[in-house]
Amino acid sequence: MFIQTEATPNPATLKFLPGRDVVVGEPREFRSAEAADISPLATSLFSISGVTGVFLGSDFISVTKDDTNWAHIKPAILGVIMDHFLSGKPVIAEHGFAVPALDDGDEFYDAEDKEMVEVIKELLATRVRPAVAMDGGDITFKGFREGTVFLHMQGACSGCPSSTATLKNGIENLLRHFVPGVEAVQQI
Repeated sequence: MFIQTEATPNPATLKFLPGRDVVVGEPREFRSAEAADISPLATSLFSISGVTGVFLGSDFISVTKDDTNWAHIKPAILGVIMDHFLSGKPVIAEHGFAVPALDDGDEFYDAEDKEMVEVIKELLATRVRPAVAMDGGDITFKGFREGTVFLHMQGACSGCPSSTATLKNGIENLLRHFVPGVEAVQQI
């Protein structure tokens, strides 16, 4: 099994591509070992000293580290990912109940903005999320109020030095261009 790695705009996050599907459906983000108990893969990755976050995308795994040098933990991460996929274990363990989606939590917007919100979500799904996934992250819609779109950044995007530029220069400009009424984009 050959696992490719890619740098992300966030120097604390590396993207690992195992060459096969990782998660079907919505991506999953884990910020602690406790939160990762539904994922044997994420749990194993958190057992590596220095790992502070795991993001499971459709065909990639983004791993975020503390100030540990990548040279010290990258071989262990590659080993855990390889061992996991060769073992045949599931990436997400269904413990007899529905696993909550990554973006569980109520969206907020006024009922009269429903059509505008649908357009915003469509633009995010077709133009923003695929581009952000290439960098090892994800962005999900959380709400819309008084001209401001509220988004949640995950994976490599969370804590990335260029995330503010991505929000303001990229996503905000795109949404303002295509959706009259959008004035600003804010991360939550």
